[in-house]
Amino acid sequence: MPAKSPPGGGRPLLHPAWARREAGPAHPAQTGSLPTAGPAAAADPAPAAVPAAPAAMVLYAVDAALTPESPVTDIGELTALASDAVSAGGGHVLDTSHVKFPNGAVTLVLILAESHLAIHTWPEDNLVAIDLFSCGAIDGRRVTGELARLLRLDEVRVQQIERGTSAYR
Repeated sequence: MPAKSPPGGGRPLLHPAWARREAGPAHPAQTGSLPTAGPAAAADPAPAAVPAAPAAMVLYAVDAALTPESPVTDIGELTALASDAVSAGGGHVLDTSHVKFPNGAVTLVLILAESHLAIHTWPEDNLVAIDLFSCGAIDGRRVTGELARLLRLDEVRVQQIERGTSAYR
């Protein structure tokens, strides 16, 4: 389904961060170049505020061992704890979905304003895999740390992977 055009026509707005990138630099400081001497430089004695660059896209991949105390089989509690961890990192949960498998394994997905969080469990292997994909103002390290604490995980390993093309970074 194609993206909707903004009111009044114009190019479709697919994602707010893309709009900022496509608009081009608002001021020479964004490009790293300095104003040249001459009439143009003198006409702008106080540079305009430079808008913040879009937040980086980062995947936090967590592999950890479940413990007997890990509250991952109760969907309500797992969802509440995951939501608490997201909030602690400054994120915002928009929606949730889950599946509980016959062997007790769970997949929980939280749709975030800043992207998504997915939790997958394998109780037969005492394993949990957590993927936090962030493309907004969220503290991924804080979220993953809170999840490890709240879910009482052991042998926690976090990998941080930058995502996106070089034009985005």
